[in-house]
Order: sequence, then C-alpha cells, then structure tokens
Amino acid sequence: MIDWIAAQPWNDARVGMYGGSYSGYTQWAALKYRPKALKAIATSATTAPGIDVPMEGGIFLNFMVPWPLYTASNRSLDDARYGDTRRWAKLNRDWYASGRSYRELPAIDGSANPVFAKWLQHSDYDAYWKAMIPQGEEFAGIDIPVLATTGYFDGAQIGALHYFREHLRQRPDADHTLLVGPYEHFTMQTGVPPAVQGYAVDPSARIDLQGLRLAWFDHVLKGAPEPELLAGRVNWQVMGADAWRHASTLDAMATRTQRLYLVPDETSGTNALSMQVQPQAIAIQRVDFSDRGDADWTLPPNVVNKTIDPRQGLVFAGAPLRRDTELSGAFSGALDFTVNKRDVDVAIGVYELNAKGEYLDLAYWQQRASYNTDRRQRHLLQPGVAQRLVVKDTRLIGRKLAAGSRIVVTLGVIKQPDRQLNLGSGKDPSGETISDAAEPLEIRWCGSSYLDLPVRE
Repeated sequence: MIDWIAAQPWNDARVGMYGGSYSGYTQWAALKYRPKALKAIATSATTAPGIDVPMEGGIFLNFMVPWPLYTASNRSLDDARYGDTRRWAKLNRDWYASGRSYRELPAIDGSANPVFAKWLQHSDYDAYWKAMIPQGEEFAGIDIPVLATTGYFDGAQIGALHYFREHLRQRPDADHTLLVGPYEHFTMQTGVPPAVQGYAVDPSARIDLQGLRLAWFDHVLKGAPEPELLAGRVNWQVMGADAWRHASTLDAMATRTQRLYLVPDETSGTNALSMQVQPQAIAIQRVDFSDRGDADWTLPPNVVNKTIDPRQGLVFAGAPLRRDTELSGAFSGALDFTVNKRDVDVAIGVYELNAKGEYLDLAYWQQRASYNTDRRQRHLLQPGVAQRLVVKDTRLIGRKLAAGSRIVVTLGVIKQPDRQLNLGSGKDPSGETISDAAEPLEIRWCGSSYLDLPVRE
C-alpha cells in the first residue's frame, strides 16, 4: 500500500503513517520491511504482538478473545459482536466458574475462534510472533523519525516502551521521541477529557494530541519548528505537579532510586515498605485455585479508589512522606520467594495513598515466573527451592506525591476471571483444568524482596 501511495501523481514519494493501538502496530509491521517511501511514523498506544497482546508477561488476556472475531469474521469489522460486552463478561464468568481449560473458551462461547486457538499454540515468544515486528538488528536499520505517545493508564504502554527500548538499544542515535501523560488507551485517539478513569487531569496535560502529531509531521517532513513539548527524547507530564519534564533517556527521568524492601511488620500485623532489608522475615500467601466463588468479580473501572481490591494480594505500606516527592521513570526490583508449585503468575501494583484516603494507581507489572529469564522458552520452577524474579521493563510512573501521602505496593498471585489461570502443575496453562489445582498454592515471600522506585529531586 505504501508503494502504491508513493506511485500516485499527488504524492511526492514520501509517506507518513499514524494511528493507535492495532494501527500503531501496523506501522512497526511495515517498518520491518523498510519500504523506501516510508519517511516517518507517529504511533500511539502501540501494541506489540507477543509482548503485550494477546499475552503480557506470558499471561494471556481475555479481552483479546473477541478480537479475531471482530477483525476476521467478514470483509469489514464485526462491531456488533465485538461491542457485546455482556457476552464477553458472561464468557469470562462461565469459563472461570466451570473449571474448564483456557483453550475451551471458544467452545464455551459457542463460536469457533481459529485465530485465538492458534495464539494458544504459541505461548513462547517464538518465530510466529517474531515475524510480525522488527527483531534485534532489524531495529538498527530503522533510521526514520518516530514519535510514540502513550499514557500512564494505557494498557498498551508496555508495547510502546518495547519498541522504544529495543530501537534505542540497537540504534542509540535513533530519532525516536516518546511522550507520556495521564492518558488511557482510547484517549490517544479521541482527545483528553477533564477526567481520565476518575483521575482529574492537570491543565497542562490537556493537550491536542492529534495537533501535536501533525505539528511533528510538519517538522520532520516540511522543516517546520519542532513542537516545544517535544524538547527531549523522553517527555512526560508529572501528575500533581501540572508540569512537563524532558530527558534524553528513560534512565535520566529519575535523579536517583529509592530501594524499599517488602517485609512483614510483626508489630502491627501488617506488611511494610522498609529501607532496611529483613531476609529472615517471611510473608505467606495462600491461593486456592479450586475455589471459584469469586466468578462475578470484575476489574474496577477507575484508577482512583477508596480501597484496594483484596485479590491484589499482600499490601505493603510505606511511612507518610515527610515532603513532596516526585516519582519519574520505570521501577525495578527483585522478588525472593519459595512456592509449592512448578509455576506461578505474579502481579505488582504501585499506588499513592493520599491524605483523603484515596488510592491512585501509579503502575503495575505482571509476569509468569517460568518466562522471567527468557520469554522465548519456559523454565519451570522447583517447588520449595528459593527463587528470584527480576522486575524489569516496567511501566513508567510520573507523579508528584504530596507530603503526608504513602507509597503502597501490592504483591500477589494472579487469580481472576479476565485472564488465563496458571495452576502451577507444570502443564501448559491453556490445558489445565480445575482438577490440576490440587492443594492450594502457598508462596512465601522473603523480606529481601525489594523495589527500586525512581525519584526525581
């Protein structure tokens, strides 16, 4: 199509692409083949197949089940079926409650879904996924300007960051600009409202994203001035500060890191974020995968809530902050534990608890333990043997926390109706049934587990 456009009399042999979500992915799919006429791309909320959809951290996500039916059922798009939210909520509930295997989702729904079935045959990040987007040195050959926009509340942020990190890793001087703000997936395409998922957006963040993209295209294709908002390679809006920041790299977003250990607080009976390591302290979590009494659970729609969903796992709270503190950048860390199963799916949530008693979602991370060292091949765990999960390549945080607020971290095992279950038997999780749950999972988190949070002075 790019070659066809370039050959038209109304074209000057230069083509640009823009779009969000799947349309953002198609730009990278095109760049894998380096069409001569493609001179710039502006991607937003960009998905990366095999990285953030249909699975993230090796865990398949149910919201992708209707996608093939939406896109591949006829010559256009099946909006009616895709938009039938009751149907897909019922499918999640019925599958979860039934205890049947994940690969039986199409049968439970009553519609054949061959594309989804094929995805489940490729749980590793293998040649099937690698063929879709640039890999390794292919990124080094991408020498055209790229503008990527994403949001703190955008589920596809991991995809956008994957392209950014890989492009810069393979081509350190790449002309790749990133912009991130308090946006969610569809904000990228429809505009920035006064509130996003319950969060009141700062005035400085209410920008015309489409106008910014067009101004950027004018800059790279017509020599117009570069938009001032894109002053750095990384540009991010700091929630609560009503300000934009600019840096040359993701690492430069923070001026230092603060290490906080996840340890039980024996005095109060709760868990705490501590600056002191306590390797002998143990926090125990038990999860019974045979109990499906919570099949009606649904994901909270907002990022500001009065309580933390108990299914998020153990809660670790920091002391009230003595002064305003800005968190900017990706968090990282390590989780030390033992578990009585051969695999486990883990999730971390990072929140601000403000003086009003409200929790604001700042970032999250999820990972199938067996894919932590290598997404290309599963490495099962040894029950009862000490394990360490490396927390890396996470979502970005951009928030000024007010004095008196607390940093809160949740750590738990994923068990919810809207994504694949990993019962820990060692079998392919897509084929596990409730009979594979056996005894409840018991995971013993060690007080040497920690997160490094990005602080900007």
